[in-house]
Amino acid sequence: MAECGRGGAAGGALPTSPGPALGAKGALKAGAGEGGGGGGSSGGGGGGRLGHGRARYDSGGVSNGDCSLGVSGDEARASPARGPRGAALAPTPSPAACPLPRESKPGGLPRRSSIIKDGTKQKRERKKTVSFSSMPTEKKISSASDCINSMVEGSELKKVRSNSRIYHRYFLLDADMQSLRWEPSKKDSEKAKIDIKSIKEVRTGKNTDIFRSNGISDQISEDCAFSVIYGENYESLDLVANSADVANIWVTGLRYLISYGKHTLDMLESSQDNMRTSWVSHMFSEIDVEDLGHITLCNAVQCIRNLNPGLKTSKIELKFKELHKSKDKAGTEVTKEEFVEVFHELCTRPEIYFLLVQFSSNKEFLDTKDLMMFLEAEQGVAHINEEISLEIIHKYEPSKEGKEKGWLSIDGFTNYLMSPDCYIFDPEHKKVCQDMKQPLSHYFINSSHNTYLIEDQFRGPSDITGYIRALKMGCRSVELDVWDGPDNEPVIYTGHTMTSQIVFRSVIDIINKYAFFASEYPLILCLENHCSIKQQKVMVQHMKKILGDKLYTTSPNVEESYLPSPDVLKGRILIKAKKLSSNCSGVEGDVTDEDEGAEMSQRMGKENVEQPNNVPVKRFQLCKELSELVSICKSVQFKEFQVSFQVQKYWEVCSFNEVLASKYANENPGDFVNYNKRFLARVFPSPMRIDSSNMNPQDFWKCGCQIVAMNFQTPGLMMDLNIGWFRQNGNCGYVLRPAIMREEVSFFSANTKDSVPGVSPQLLHIKIISGQNFPKPKGSGAKGDVVDPYVYVEIHGIPADCAEQRTKTVHQNGDAPIFDESFEFQINLPELAMVRFVVLDDDYIGDEFIGQYTIPFECLQTGYRHVPLQSLTGEVLAHASLFVHVAITNRRGGGKPHKRGLSVRKGKKSREYASLRTLWIKTVDEVFKNAQPPIRDATDLRENMQMIQSLKAVIENADAVYEKIVHCQKAAMEFHEHLHSIGTKEGLKERKLQKAVESFTWNITILKGQADLLKYAKNETLENLKQIHYAAVSCGLNKPGTENADVQKPRRSLEVIPEKANDETGD
Repeated sequence: MAECGRGGAAGGALPTSPGPALGAKGALKAGAGEGGGGGGSSGGGGGGRLGHGRARYDSGGVSNGDCSLGVSGDEARASPARGPRGAALAPTPSPAACPLPRESKPGGLPRRSSIIKDGTKQKRERKKTVSFSSMPTEKKISSASDCINSMVEGSELKKVRSNSRIYHRYFLLDADMQSLRWEPSKKDSEKAKIDIKSIKEVRTGKNTDIFRSNGISDQISEDCAFSVIYGENYESLDLVANSADVANIWVTGLRYLISYGKHTLDMLESSQDNMRTSWVSHMFSEIDVEDLGHITLCNAVQCIRNLNPGLKTSKIELKFKELHKSKDKAGTEVTKEEFVEVFHELCTRPEIYFLLVQFSSNKEFLDTKDLMMFLEAEQGVAHINEEISLEIIHKYEPSKEGKEKGWLSIDGFTNYLMSPDCYIFDPEHKKVCQDMKQPLSHYFINSSHNTYLIEDQFRGPSDITGYIRALKMGCRSVELDVWDGPDNEPVIYTGHTMTSQIVFRSVIDIINKYAFFASEYPLILCLENHCSIKQQKVMVQHMKKILGDKLYTTSPNVEESYLPSPDVLKGRILIKAKKLSSNCSGVEGDVTDEDEGAEMSQRMGKENVEQPNNVPVKRFQLCKELSELVSICKSVQFKEFQVSFQVQKYWEVCSFNEVLASKYANENPGDFVNYNKRFLARVFPSPMRIDSSNMNPQDFWKCGCQIVAMNFQTPGLMMDLNIGWFRQNGNCGYVLRPAIMREEVSFFSANTKDSVPGVSPQLLHIKIISGQNFPKPKGSGAKGDVVDPYVYVEIHGIPADCAEQRTKTVHQNGDAPIFDESFEFQINLPELAMVRFVVLDDDYIGDEFIGQYTIPFECLQTGYRHVPLQSLTGEVLAHASLFVHVAITNRRGGGKPHKRGLSVRKGKKSREYASLRTLWIKTVDEVFKNAQPPIRDATDLRENMQMIQSLKAVIENADAVYEKIVHCQKAAMEFHEHLHSIGTKEGLKERKLQKAVESFTWNITILKGQADLLKYAKNETLENLKQIHYAAVSCGLNKPGTENADVQKPRRSLEVIPEKANDETGD
């Protein structure tokens, strides 16, 4: 999904053009407003593309400064994007086979619809009920015996056959656990069964010929499909469950039966299962100090809460009471057996149990080798060994027996998965991890607008806590709007408004105290000076006295071309303000005024030729002492790009109103990116945002703008993006921009809706598995304590990357909802992309905000991860999280290759090679022509990495191909400085000459990108070979003599056995 503009904020915000409708979700109801205002440019001009960050969704219209999705009220009411993704599967009453329909109809699989859909039918049929019980109706699966019992009771599964046909059948396990049966069937009952002894393998996913060749395969969820391979001819019974949970029950139970036969239950009741029971019983005994055989309900509840703090006291109490009621038991005492049963029921997460048995060789625990396999294959842990596994077991396993034997029980495994070690955020990014020695203009800088305000910018109060909050959050650019005050003391407030005032000196005191509280890197003070000469001198005295040596006043070196680095400027405070010209000899002089509102009006007057009364440029007197405090951040007015490229000095900074910045971003995206390679650009919100709503920072980051000033006092989607973005470099306030935005010769357009030249797109596979402990949304009361959650996954970045997907709604379960839905996104510029998880409560009145988490793409950890949710104002929600699985192309971990997107390249009809453009300058074109063969060779080497035998070719040939590409790049760069004159001699003029320069930068970008990708591919190949070696070591395959030794029987659950589809089992 491309850009989705939202606009039209009330309260004086500027109108915007409606962007394309992104599903009929209605309007985003935001108390303070998000993404409104900002201009009439296409796409909403900073109005925000995506997001569900505020408290409520309405069915039509926009109120109180909120964002519209570009959908009219009538459209929104006719097409709500709520409710399940498709109709539930319903069994057909007739045993006759039926083709699988393409749409979601009774008897068919649900269509995987997008969020752009007509939901009128679902809305009409759906009935909302209020429940006063928070307990789920189904019993949780907490062990293999629960799986076996569920199989004996039976469940509906769908048999998949060739020719796109399916049969709805009821499958069950015989009570003696000897046979798997199904009904109804045209066969007699003795033939409509499979003996458990004849089953060779249970295969998960769509991994048989029937599934692979069937026309309906793409409509079947990978997580719901499984196959039973049986008989001497290896026939396949291909099945689809109604949910991933049901599929897991059958796969787990059948694998246990294959391994242990009729002794399965005896095995489960052996010491393996007793490890957990013994530990829970020990917990009970510690409370039952008098050995009475029972404890009070209060103590039982408290003990379970201590072991699982996320559980609600009322839920635990209710579970005990239900258990007592089912036994017709009076009194409130809890026996050991009851305590163990309730603990198993409430403290076992089925999705984690199924994950454990997937890796545990059909055991109820993970040993060190099982855990090593999980850590390496899923979590992407490098150089894994048994010592690391044991460390994790000793750290997270609660039972003494497990620690002694090196076994990780379901409780230990749950503790590990919920620990910070398994959070989705990569801990490497919690500290400064980027190169901090690049010029200052090569970084995005965390910036605040009107920092002194703690509410709106028209009548809200000013307070020093605004500076404390911003600086503690890692902000590195704060604003001081200074005016003459009483008693010769300058004050800070928003001029021409009713905002209150604070004394300038007290603000400087606070800045001195907190300037480097969260970051040691330079702090920029954006000084908007409206004071008289007399009070300007007072300002200088306060800053020199209080800030002292922290002030950076060194004059810029005219021999340099770029600003100093953040590393060089550690611990220094930079003043961004107006500065007298170098030829001013007096003690004062006049400069243009920095009134942002007046400046915007004046600029817009210049742009609009039909406007008769242009606002004249105001000038004011500036004292020399204040001017001398300004060194490398001199404020100047922007004129146009070509003028700036010629005359602007690297230490001069231009400020852009968001309206003007949006105009340049849309009309001159390439020039804006090139401008920001060398100069600092500050973008501030429109003064028309009187409610202090925020613009979308991504609209300007994609152009390379470093200082995008945000209203820190206004929470919501836009601040979520800002806070999330600056987490990625130790929250130091500086984030290194993508290389394509820094290199002197590179081609990048901020508005690209396709892949970026020289950058390899990444495929992101996200599975939303479950949620934990969602709180009731604040302010909602119509449904009592009931929560009906669903999840949005949003991608924010360049237009080509912007997308979102949502899960189905899980009704009446906020404590432990299971979603089990997978989404895939192509990320064309990973370095500028962010992922945002938003949890909402589905409600007719308006969908309520529950929590969110925003994370840069580069900070994602692969594998099974927990996402800690945050409130609307950024506080962590206690015990509330999402459980997800993440896989990314070419990144370690994430399980199966298809989840990392590797199969996508296989699926292409023909291999795609990077193309170079013709400049129509003969000498230069000859150089680029010589680069085509090595580019093709580099692409072939990278694409063939999926085959083991090709890894050797990559290692042997990558360096030579790399050198050829680099040689061509260097040869072409020799023409760079004189390209204009060479083109002119070749007869190119104006547009053709400009096109030749653009093609040159395109080709250089392609060459550098291909060289970098090949270098990365070689390093990845070496890493893959290391992983193979470590896997062999962990499995004991590298020991001497293993080649001729009897190979130990492999795990049946992981065997790959050729199957044969048997049509006779079809009905």
